[in-house]
Amino acid sequence: MLFSHDELEQTCSIVYDVLSPTPQINWPLLARRSGVDVWVKHENHTPIGAFKVRGGCVFLDQFCRQNPEATGLITATRGNHGQSIARAATAAGVNITVVVPEGNSSEKNRAMEAFGAELIVCGKDFDDAAQEARRLAAARNLSMVPSFHKSLALGVATYSRELFEAVTNLDTVYVPIGLGSGICGMITVRDLLGKKTKIVGVVSENADAYAQSFEQGQIITTKSARTFADGMACKVPQEEAMDVIWKGCERIVRVNEENIRQAVIALYQDTHNLAEGAGAAAFAALMKERDKMTGKRVGVVLSGGNIDLELFQKVISAQPI
Repeated sequence: MLFSHDELEQTCSIVYDVLSPTPQINWPLLARRSGVDVWVKHENHTPIGAFKVRGGCVFLDQFCRQNPEATGLITATRGNHGQSIARAATAAGVNITVVVPEGNSSEKNRAMEAFGAELIVCGKDFDDAAQEARRLAAARNLSMVPSFHKSLALGVATYSRELFEAVTNLDTVYVPIGLGSGICGMITVRDLLGKKTKIVGVVSENADAYAQSFEQGQIITTKSARTFADGMACKVPQEEAMDVIWKGCERIVRVNEENIRQAVIALYQDTHNLAEGAGAAAFAALMKERDKMTGKRVGVVLSGGNIDLELFQKVISAQPI
């Protein structure tokens, strides 16, 4: 187990001190579209518009207790992780630097700065940005915040607990995979609660390192991860995350850019909720597998709604992305 039941309960008290639970909603138009009794876990309804906010407050709570003399934090991100850490660090009075790659979401960048982060742009992708963050951590005597960590997974696991307690008899839950905190939290909570629900991971066809690793039973890296679903743009899987996924994931579904585009549109049309690419990926995977899901009760995690206006306009008008 990645964490214990007692650790999860203690984490809930930390999270709910600063956040409210998010809803899980059974939208009739989504059910009609998919032919499935589908429940959406709305992690787009958090103070940063994404599930990552939960992990940030838990990580900072632990960090501040263990490192009272720390000079500051630094992390790398495509956006939602950075917003989470920036928000929590600023609230705790800790300096925070965030490194993002070139071409990152301008609106996520603005949000991170608004939450108090010093923003640095470096590299062509997340892995380049992470390398620069590690260099700066050493040069500036800053503590590096990883994108996958037990306390981050514990924090985001609270949304899984909410979903399982609110909706009974879920046959399957689809969870998008970035670096793995969301799906690892879902698997661990499922096991702690003794549920039989199948957990299905979702990746982009263009960023399928986790799918390849799952299928081959070893860590597989890819040369690129070019997808407009930037929350899933991962080239290097985390071994600690894969250990949980290998043991507890039913399968990992690949969705292409058009699948994701259509899911963004469907979620907006049927629920009037904005979904970023990674946030729409779980519903895209359900639509891809809807024939085998007919008659079942299914959960999909809408992990975030932070899609830039310009990108959203391209998505809904079928322009090249």
